[in-house]
Amino acid sequence: MGGVRVSPSEYRLKFFEEQGFVRKQCPRCGTFFWTRNRDQVYCNDAPCVEYNFWDVAKKARNLSVSEARKRFVDFFRRKGHEYVEPRPVVARWREDLYLTIASIVVFQPHVTRGIVPPPANPLVIVQPCIRLEDIDNVGVTMGRHLTSFEMGGHHAFNYPEKHVYWKEETVAYAYEFFTEELGVPEDQITFKESWWEGGGNAGPSFEVAVGGLELATLVFMTYEVVDGGYREMGLKVVDTGYGIERIAWFTQRAPTAFHAIYGDLVRKFHERLGVRLRHAELLWEAARRAGRLDPDDPASLTRFYESVAGGLGRRVDEVRQQLERAASVYALLDHTKTLALLLGDGVVPSNTGEGYLARLVARRALRWIARLGADVSLAELVRHQIDYWSRDYYPQLARMRSYILEVVEREEERYRRTLEQGVRYVERLVRRKRRLSVDDLVELYDSQGVPPDIVAEVAARHGVSVEVPRDFYAIVARRHGASGIGKVVEEKPRLPDEVVEWARGLPGTRRLFHEDPYARTFTARVVGHKGRYLVLDRTAFYPTGGGQLHDTGTIEACGESYKVVAVEKVGDVVVHVLDREFRGCAEVKGSIDWERRYRLMRHHTAVHILLGVLRRVLGEHVWQAGAEKTPEKARLDVTHYEVPDPKTLKTIEDEVNRIILEARPVRVRLLPRYEAEAAYGFRLYQGGVPMEPTIRVVEVEGVDAEACFGTHVANTAEVGAVKIVNVERIQDGVVRFELVAGTEVARYARSLEERLERAASTLGAPAAELEARLAKLVERLAELRELSSKLRSALLERLARLARLQAEALGGATLYTLEWVEGLEPSDYREIMKRLTSAQPRSLVVAVTSAGEGRSVVEVSRGGGVAVDLRELVRLLAGAGARGGGKPDHVTLMIPGDAREAARMVRDALARLLAG
Repeated sequence: MGGVRVSPSEYRLKFFEEQGFVRKQCPRCGTFFWTRNRDQVYCNDAPCVEYNFWDVAKKARNLSVSEARKRFVDFFRRKGHEYVEPRPVVARWREDLYLTIASIVVFQPHVTRGIVPPPANPLVIVQPCIRLEDIDNVGVTMGRHLTSFEMGGHHAFNYPEKHVYWKEETVAYAYEFFTEELGVPEDQITFKESWWEGGGNAGPSFEVAVGGLELATLVFMTYEVVDGGYREMGLKVVDTGYGIERIAWFTQRAPTAFHAIYGDLVRKFHERLGVRLRHAELLWEAARRAGRLDPDDPASLTRFYESVAGGLGRRVDEVRQQLERAASVYALLDHTKTLALLLGDGVVPSNTGEGYLARLVARRALRWIARLGADVSLAELVRHQIDYWSRDYYPQLARMRSYILEVVEREEERYRRTLEQGVRYVERLVRRKRRLSVDDLVELYDSQGVPPDIVAEVAARHGVSVEVPRDFYAIVARRHGASGIGKVVEEKPRLPDEVVEWARGLPGTRRLFHEDPYARTFTARVVGHKGRYLVLDRTAFYPTGGGQLHDTGTIEACGESYKVVAVEKVGDVVVHVLDREFRGCAEVKGSIDWERRYRLMRHHTAVHILLGVLRRVLGEHVWQAGAEKTPEKARLDVTHYEVPDPKTLKTIEDEVNRIILEARPVRVRLLPRYEAEAAYGFRLYQGGVPMEPTIRVVEVEGVDAEACFGTHVANTAEVGAVKIVNVERIQDGVVRFELVAGTEVARYARSLEERLERAASTLGAPAAELEARLAKLVERLAELRELSSKLRSALLERLARLARLQAEALGGATLYTLEWVEGLEPSDYREIMKRLTSAQPRSLVVAVTSAGEGRSVVEVSRGGGVAVDLRELVRLLAGAGARGGGKPDHVTLMIPGDAREAARMVRDALARLLAG
């Protein structure tokens, strides 16, 4: 543990010596590197050198992204690697990550910790990835930065008892691939010494650079990162990442990576966004010089635009404007693909988790469209991406097409509404806060949806200076787990710490509740006891977990009877919490409360059926966001963008009950992890990801299959029936369903009958006549409301007339005073004030809107013809104990004293204010 000092010997390989490589140090970045070119000075990577790979790649075969992917896989297959299918871009199999950020993520932590063997060893994979840490740099660097990309990885897992290959072979593979497969001249390939960390692991690495472009990273995973330090792993992992898009860019010798990745979509996006580069040489000049660009350094950006302009003999401002608009197009190409991939994997935009990250990408794309002034919808641009990529490596985009486009349209409309409201909020904020920090900008973006550039524009109108960090969106993404840290809160046993430590030292408990969930009694041997906490060698008592409550019951031991009040799980040990201290005994007899357990089983199976039906009816994007099963009812929280309408809810409920009546079998199987994933996909992990080589799969035939720890009935018919009793949106992008099953349906029906009887009794009518009586009451209520509205209008008009009769002249204005009338609402007074000031612009209205308990609330309004700021009244009356605030033309004051005295104080203050 602790820090690791990397020795140069970690990077000194026999391969380098045999091939004539020499070790050098780059004078610009200080990095050590290996090269066969003895005249090479720099590390051959951006931003230390300009891009020159177009010259290096003259003999390379032109490869599309698809061809580069195939070339990479075929090469490593020939080298004895087994191909592994890629996983989704949303890391559903990880408890600690939202997004798949690298190919090694597929195998962390279950394989890298030695819990589960790899699916093949060695293996090759091309994994679609999403990283948002560099989102602000996309487009500016001509393709060096992307938010979505394909990582080609070949991996070897070296166990103490089985060595596969390590540094020598890995570097030799890279050298052969780039020189023989891609045609890179031998003296143009550079291996930079580096250090890599990610997903909880770390180790020395080489970055492979050619002509200013980093094409691969070769990581030798040696350590596990624990509490900020490093612990050496027993399992040593070769973790490589080849940039498939960069390989295509390199071989095509295109000016930008976007031309190599997106082909004709570049032209389409330029046309639809109304952005046209006037001169092709401008793009090539910028592409060559982009290698030296450090986008995080404002001075480097300035030098970049100056150097491009100087190279072409053009004005800097003209060059900058054209390149910034082109970069916006490239950013939109990237962001719309990333958004399509996220939604295609079932993400529902929201304000948390991966949903937040999807919304961030969508809103940044919408902001680019707005800044370009383009008359095009985000949905149209995303549709182009679906059409382009679903034919290649992403068939899920075609399958999820309608969902993707519907959600994008909803997000677009939502953003417009949010922005209008948010701008008004910023207007109010900058009037009282003269300086806005980065934290303020992030908070405004999170809570109000206002992008930082719009905040800066609004603030500037009020003389407030705002400095927007260039990497603002990366800051936001990092704070919301773009790299996945802090995704899940581990479910811990609700036991005292000393009991947890004690239980960890005991052998695992045999789970009779899994072997036979219908077992009601059992005998067991006592393994240990501590106060009222008891551990047995086996048990039928289910411990709290997976959203299902624990069992209760009794334990008989040596003539004593103990109540089991709770059951918890510590690792593989089940701890029974008794109603009193256990007095000791070698053997016990346990009896669970079967009626309670059976209700829990019915509810748990009902939740699985409901989830399967929701995916069927609402769409594949539905994913469990939380669940709870109690004897009385169950709840299921799912990702969805709206509360279903009554018709859809009826369809869902009918389908659930149809499946129950079909008496489908509910099977429980223990399957090897990869076999379970191959059979059911990552939908298995609805309730969490077990870090075990064997998965307990609960399958409701033809409806749902999940990795599940809970107890279930053997047949859907045993559920009896299901009634959805409540549906609500609990947060953005998450809908909660509450339901009852089995005997609880009858109980719920009885409670409804009792409520109906009470309502009928209140109305003095039989329950059978309740609807008719309510209809008459509603009709009468509407008549009374209409009458009340007419009477209110007449009363307000009379009060306004009375105020006019009692008006007085005050400082060249007309003063109206409205006395407090018990029963009137503040809104009534404001209506009268509006009538008076509209009819007489040079007027002031003082209204006492409430009084009592030694204080009065006074509202003051002015017409447009009176040039005073009423907020000054607050200052003038502060000495008399008044408090309040408002706008220049309307304020609200709280003043000590009765209504008459408060009105007099305000009148005197107004006279002073008008007198200047």
